[in-house]
Amino acid sequence: MIVDERITTFINSLETENSEILEAIEREALDTNVPIIRKEMQSFLKVLLMIQKPMRILEVGTAVGFSALLMSEYAPEGYKITTIEKYEKRIPVARENFRRAGRENQITLLEGDALEVLKGLTGSYDFIFMDAAKGQYIHYMPEVLRLLKAGGTLVSDNVLQDGDIIESRFAVERRNRTIHARMREYLYELKHHEDLVTSILPLGDGVAVSTKK
Repeated sequence: MIVDERITTFINSLETENSEILEAIEREALDTNVPIIRKEMQSFLKVLLMIQKPMRILEVGTAVGFSALLMSEYAPEGYKITTIEKYEKRIPVARENFRRAGRENQITLLEGDALEVLKGLTGSYDFIFMDAAKGQYIHYMPEVLRLLKAGGTLVSDNVLQDGDIIESRFAVERRNRTIHARMREYLYELKHHEDLVTSILPLGDGVAVSTKK
Protein backbone atom coordinates (compact mmCIF):
# COMPACT_ATOMS: atom_id res chain seq x y z
CA MET A 1 0.00 0.00 0.00
CA ILE A 2 1.58 3.28 -1.13
CA VAL A 3 -0.94 5.62 0.51
CA ASP A 4 -2.38 4.96 3.97
CA GLU A 5 -5.10 2.35 3.52
CA ARG A 6 -7.61 4.35 5.56
CA ILE A 7 -7.14 7.37 3.29
CA THR A 8 -7.65 5.25 0.19
CA THR A 9 -10.73 3.61 1.71
CA PHE A 10 -12.17 7.01 2.59
CA ILE A 11 -11.56 8.44 -0.88
CA ASN A 12 -13.10 5.39 -2.53
CA SER A 13 -16.12 5.61 -0.23
CA LEU A 14 -16.99 8.91 -1.91
CA GLU A 15 -17.07 7.37 -5.38
CA THR A 16 -20.25 7.26 -7.42
CA GLU A 17 -21.08 4.22 -9.54
CA ASN A 18 -19.93 3.85 -13.09
CA SER A 19 -22.32 3.10 -15.93
CA GLU A 20 -24.26 -0.15 -15.70
CA ILE A 21 -22.09 -1.90 -18.29
CA LEU A 22 -18.84 -0.84 -16.57
CA GLU A 23 -20.12 -2.01 -13.20
CA ALA A 24 -21.02 -5.37 -14.72
CA ILE A 25 -17.65 -5.80 -16.44
CA GLU A 26 -15.81 -4.83 -13.26
CA ARG A 27 -17.69 -7.44 -11.25
CA GLU A 28 -17.01 -10.09 -13.89
CA ALA A 29 -13.32 -9.19 -13.98
CA LEU A 30 -12.96 -9.38 -10.21
CA ASP A 31 -14.80 -12.71 -10.15
CA THR A 32 -12.33 -14.17 -12.65
CA ASN A 33 -9.21 -12.55 -11.12
CA VAL A 34 -8.58 -10.26 -14.08
CA PRO A 35 -6.81 -7.09 -12.92
CA ILE A 36 -8.47 -3.81 -13.84
CA ILE A 37 -7.58 -0.24 -12.93
CA ARG A 38 -8.27 0.71 -9.33
CA LYS A 39 -11.11 3.00 -8.29
CA GLU A 40 -8.86 5.97 -7.64
CA MET A 41 -7.19 5.49 -11.02
CA GLN A 42 -10.60 5.35 -12.69
CA SER A 43 -11.48 8.78 -11.29
CA PHE A 44 -8.11 10.19 -12.28
CA LEU A 45 -8.50 8.99 -15.88
CA LYS A 46 -11.98 10.49 -16.11
CA VAL A 47 -10.72 13.90 -15.02
CA LEU A 48 -7.70 13.82 -17.36
CA LEU A 49 -9.90 12.90 -20.31
CA MET A 50 -12.39 15.64 -19.55
CA ILE A 51 -9.54 18.17 -19.36
CA GLN A 52 -7.53 16.94 -22.35
CA LYS A 53 -10.45 16.01 -24.64
CA PRO A 54 -8.31 13.66 -26.76
CA MET A 55 -9.70 12.55 -30.11
CA ARG A 56 -7.16 9.78 -30.79
CA ILE A 57 -6.41 7.48 -27.85
CA LEU A 58 -3.96 4.57 -27.75
CA GLU A 59 -4.03 1.97 -24.99
CA VAL A 60 -1.26 -0.58 -24.46
CA GLY A 61 -2.85 -3.50 -22.59
CA THR A 62 -6.56 -4.18 -23.14
CA ALA A 63 -7.25 -7.09 -20.74
CA VAL A 64 -11.06 -7.43 -20.88
CA GLY A 65 -11.64 -3.90 -22.18
CA PHE A 66 -12.69 -2.18 -18.96
CA SER A 67 -10.35 0.81 -19.16
CA ALA A 68 -10.92 1.30 -22.89
CA LEU A 69 -14.67 1.42 -22.27
CA LEU A 70 -14.24 3.79 -19.34
CA MET A 71 -12.17 6.12 -21.53
CA SER A 72 -14.78 5.87 -24.28
CA GLU A 73 -17.41 7.29 -21.93
CA TYR A 74 -15.34 10.37 -21.10
CA ALA A 75 -13.71 11.10 -24.46
CA PRO A 76 -15.21 13.81 -26.70
CA GLU A 77 -17.65 13.05 -29.49
CA GLY A 78 -15.89 11.67 -32.54
CA TYR A 79 -13.09 9.97 -30.57
CA LYS A 80 -11.30 6.83 -31.69
CA ILE A 81 -9.54 4.36 -29.38
CA THR A 82 -6.92 1.84 -30.48
CA THR A 83 -6.05 -0.81 -27.89
CA ILE A 84 -3.47 -3.61 -27.99
CA GLU A 85 -3.66 -7.07 -26.38
CA LYS A 86 -1.71 -10.30 -26.90
CA TYR A 87 -3.29 -12.62 -24.31
CA GLU A 88 -5.48 -14.83 -26.49
CA LYS A 89 -7.96 -15.80 -23.77
CA ARG A 90 -8.84 -12.18 -23.03
CA ILE A 91 -9.19 -10.92 -26.59
CA PRO A 92 -12.63 -12.46 -27.32
CA VAL A 93 -13.88 -11.30 -23.91
CA ALA A 94 -12.78 -7.74 -24.66
CA ARG A 95 -14.39 -7.81 -28.11
CA GLU A 96 -17.63 -9.07 -26.61
CA ASN A 97 -17.54 -6.33 -23.97
CA PHE A 98 -17.08 -3.69 -26.65
CA ARG A 99 -20.07 -5.16 -28.48
CA ARG A 100 -22.17 -5.22 -25.29
CA ALA A 101 -21.41 -1.56 -24.74
CA GLY A 102 -22.15 -0.64 -28.35
CA ARG A 103 -18.62 0.72 -28.83
CA GLU A 104 -17.20 -1.73 -31.35
CA ASN A 105 -17.13 0.96 -34.05
CA GLN A 106 -15.20 3.41 -31.87
CA ILE A 107 -12.71 0.98 -30.31
CA THR A 108 -10.24 -0.97 -32.45
CA LEU A 109 -8.54 -3.93 -30.79
CA LEU A 110 -5.21 -4.95 -32.32
CA GLU A 111 -3.96 -8.44 -31.48
CA GLY A 112 -0.32 -9.33 -30.96
CA ASP A 113 2.88 -8.45 -29.16
CA ALA A 114 2.60 -4.81 -28.14
CA LEU A 115 6.08 -3.82 -29.30
CA GLU A 116 5.56 -5.29 -32.75
CA VAL A 117 2.10 -3.72 -33.05
CA LEU A 118 3.43 -0.33 -31.92
CA LYS A 119 6.15 -0.46 -34.57
CA GLY A 120 3.48 -0.91 -37.23
CA LEU A 121 1.35 2.06 -36.16
CA THR A 122 1.52 5.39 -37.95
CA GLY A 123 0.18 8.85 -37.30
CA SER A 124 0.01 10.39 -33.85
CA TYR A 125 -2.10 10.06 -30.72
CA ASP A 126 -3.33 12.73 -28.32
CA PHE A 127 -3.45 10.42 -25.31
CA ILE A 128 -1.65 7.15 -24.59
CA PHE A 129 -2.51 4.90 -21.65
CA MET A 130 0.19 2.39 -20.71
CA ASP A 131 -1.21 -0.51 -18.69
CA ALA A 132 0.61 -3.63 -19.86
CA ALA A 133 3.44 -5.80 -18.51
CA LYS A 134 5.42 -3.49 -16.23
CA GLY A 135 8.77 -4.96 -17.21
CA GLN A 136 8.14 -4.00 -20.85
CA TYR A 137 7.38 -0.28 -20.40
CA ILE A 138 11.01 0.70 -20.99
CA HIS A 139 11.03 -1.30 -24.25
CA TYR A 140 7.79 0.28 -25.46
CA MET A 141 8.97 3.81 -24.69
CA PRO A 142 10.70 4.73 -27.98
CA GLU A 143 7.68 3.71 -30.07
CA VAL A 144 5.22 5.33 -27.65
CA LEU A 145 7.10 8.62 -27.81
CA ARG A 146 7.21 8.40 -31.60
CA LEU A 147 3.42 8.05 -31.66
CA LEU A 148 2.62 10.68 -29.01
CA LYS A 149 1.93 14.07 -30.55
CA ALA A 150 3.50 17.27 -29.24
CA GLY A 151 1.35 18.46 -26.35
CA GLY A 152 -0.07 14.94 -25.93
CA THR A 153 -0.35 13.04 -22.66
CA LEU A 154 1.18 9.71 -21.68
CA VAL A 155 -0.28 8.01 -18.60
CA SER A 156 1.71 5.04 -17.24
CA ASP A 157 -0.09 2.96 -14.61
CA ASN A 158 1.30 0.67 -11.88
CA VAL A 159 4.73 2.28 -11.78
CA LEU A 160 5.44 2.05 -8.02
CA GLN A 161 4.92 -1.70 -7.67
CA ASP A 162 3.05 -1.52 -4.37
CA GLY A 163 5.95 0.45 -2.91
CA ASP A 164 8.64 -2.06 -3.90
CA ILE A 165 10.15 0.49 -6.28
CA ILE A 166 11.88 2.28 -3.37
CA GLU A 167 13.49 -0.91 -2.06
CA SER A 168 16.97 -2.14 -2.81
CA ARG A 169 16.99 -4.79 -5.54
CA PHE A 170 18.22 -7.23 -2.90
CA ALA A 171 15.12 -6.58 -0.78
CA VAL A 172 12.87 -7.50 -3.71
CA GLU A 173 12.00 -11.13 -4.43
CA ARG A 174 14.47 -12.59 -6.92
CA ARG A 175 11.75 -13.27 -9.50
CA ASN A 176 10.77 -9.57 -9.44
CA ARG A 177 14.26 -8.06 -9.69
CA THR A 178 14.28 -7.64 -13.47
CA ILE A 179 10.92 -5.87 -13.44
CA HIS A 180 12.09 -3.73 -10.51
CA ALA A 181 15.23 -2.65 -12.37
CA ARG A 182 13.39 -1.96 -15.61
CA MET A 183 10.71 0.13 -13.92
CA ARG A 184 13.33 2.21 -12.14
CA GLU A 185 14.99 2.77 -15.52
CA TYR A 186 11.64 3.69 -17.08
CA LEU A 187 10.82 6.24 -14.39
CA TYR A 188 14.29 7.77 -14.69
CA GLU A 189 13.84 8.10 -18.46
CA LEU A 190 10.40 9.67 -18.05
CA LYS A 191 11.80 12.28 -15.67
CA HIS A 192 14.99 13.01 -17.61
CA HIS A 193 13.88 12.71 -21.25
CA GLU A 194 14.42 16.02 -23.02
CA ASP A 195 11.03 15.83 -24.76
CA LEU A 196 8.93 15.10 -21.67
CA VAL A 197 7.67 16.79 -18.54
CA THR A 198 6.58 14.12 -16.05
CA SER A 199 4.91 13.93 -12.66
CA ILE A 200 4.94 10.68 -10.66
CA LEU A 201 2.01 10.33 -8.26
CA PRO A 202 1.39 7.83 -5.42
CA LEU A 203 -2.10 7.14 -6.73
CA GLY A 204 -3.39 3.56 -6.84
CA ASP A 205 -0.29 1.51 -7.56
CA GLY A 206 1.54 4.61 -8.76
CA VAL A 207 0.94 6.61 -11.93
CA ALA A 208 3.25 8.70 -14.08
CA VAL A 209 1.71 11.49 -16.16
CA SER A 210 3.89 12.86 -18.94
CA THR A 211 3.39 15.63 -21.47
CA LYS A 212 5.41 15.80 -24.66
CA LYS A 213 6.97 19.20 -25.28
